[in-house]
Amino acid sequence: MNLNKVLILGRLTADPQLRSTQTGQQVANFSIATNRVWKDKNGAKQEEVEYHNVVLWGRQAEIASQFLTKGSLALIEGRLRTRTWQDKQGQNRKTTEIICERLQLGPRSTQPGGIQGTQNFSKKSPTTEPADNQKEELPAIDIDEEDIKSEDLPF
Repeated sequence: MNLNKVLILGRLTADPQLRSTQTGQQVANFSIATNRVWKDKNGAKQEEVEYHNVVLWGRQAEIASQFLTKGSLALIEGRLRTRTWQDKQGQNRKTTEIICERLQLGPRSTQPGGIQGTQNFSKKSPTTEPADNQKEELPAIDIDEEDIKSEDLPF
């Protein structure tokens, strides 16, 4: 069995760059930074930053360019892909990227000290979760109906 799965949560190091391929397909690129904090043998706090290149295609690319900016928090789920090419000097180059399959936007401030809900965008079915101010109406259960008796409820 093989598995190529990546899940990272970090902050964008720059605004996403949106481009189109020759066939009109949207593609966005950005770099995301993740931090690791630990204590060394002497008890001193250590920190390490890792930078990841992310590629998004189609509708996710458009969403990323519209809603993400430098410093935005984002959760990326995808797979690793290594590309090779030759530069202008004829040198072989190699880079490893995360191909995003699912993007979840982090909270963004609506007013000083306020937080808005997160949005979840998937390659398969782009959906948004309702914001805090949009309450979803829940169906009411009438326990006085003949089919349902209050003593039959498990709670």
